[in-house]
Amino acid sequence: MPSSTSSSDHGRLDGDSYERPLPALNGGAALGLALALFVLALGAWELYWRDFGVTPGYRNSDERWAEQRRRIDTGEGNRTVIVGSSRLLFDVQLPVWERLAGERPIQLALEGSSPVAFLEDLADDPDFTGRLLVGVTPGLFFSGFAVRIDALKHYRKETPAQRSGHRLSTWLLEPWLAFYDEDFALITVLKRQAWPTRPGVPVREAVRKIEVTAADRNTRMWDKVENDPQYQAMAQRIWAQNFKPLPPEAFAKAMKTRDEQIDKAVVAVGKLRARGVEVVFVRAPSADRLLEFERTAMPRESTWDVLIAKAGVPGIHFEDHPELQGYRVPEWSHLSASDADRFTAALYPLAERAFASQSEGD
Repeated sequence: MPSSTSSSDHGRLDGDSYERPLPALNGGAALGLALALFVLALGAWELYWRDFGVTPGYRNSDERWAEQRRRIDTGEGNRTVIVGSSRLLFDVQLPVWERLAGERPIQLALEGSSPVAFLEDLADDPDFTGRLLVGVTPGLFFSGFAVRIDALKHYRKETPAQRSGHRLSTWLLEPWLAFYDEDFALITVLKRQAWPTRPGVPVREAVRKIEVTAADRNTRMWDKVENDPQYQAMAQRIWAQNFKPLPPEAFAKAMKTRDEQIDKAVVAVGKLRARGVEVVFVRAPSADRLLEFERTAMPRESTWDVLIAKAGVPGIHFEDHPELQGYRVPEWSHLSASDADRFTAALYPLAERAFASQSEGD
């Protein structure tokens, strides 16, 4: 009679060893089914975002910024370079500038970031001998806030593997997939759902996608911001989260930071001018409630005017030039795509005269 320790059709228990036969599986069929489900889910996600109005585009990643920054290191240091925040990133169109100047600028402006650290970086780089257009967004420039400061760190420490990954992403993914954007990543979408919050804890909306970027970082406003009233209102609502007066202690600290940022910019400009680099500051348009807030929180006479006077280089403020006014600013901070072309064409001759005034004075 077989015992519990004898062989059976279901397995064998022999001392501490137990062998249990696995059912026969068709590995190829399982793999095929998994692949089919993956492709189906991926296709559904892609179609969902395309229906939302998204089209494939290049990611404005740290790797893409570093790629453009390295052009200065590899023989293009005599070009016109743009640093600043998202306003000069959106509002200055490289193809229009190239058509007028015969030269395509290097676009190094970064959204949500003061350009002061990047200005200092170029000031310390002897390879840069060209011309510099510096955007001034008051709430960023004079606060020193730079959400994209890691782009500069990435440029300095980028590994060969990171460069290869960026190239593969540029060739194989970004031009073809609409959902391949950080704003549409599954984890990002989940985070911005209306999850329950603790009483008294403020809910802050994160900045959403409002731009379309080309391979060389030429950037335009996404047409959904212009043409979708609900999406446009959402973008305005997100900016309005910042329209709050500072308490006295925080205000005093902000004024100290403002003075420090101006002084840092002045030192950097001095280094650039010493080796013949022409520098022009630009205050691009803002509108409606955002412009009102900027005028109240960061008055021109204590910010822009002080910067230009101390730096000793020309500044182009949109309120001083009729040709830089009257453009459509859908979400109060950036020009519409079509108006960005017209703005660039109007800005170019002003910038050329400002650059020329420095070379004449050298």
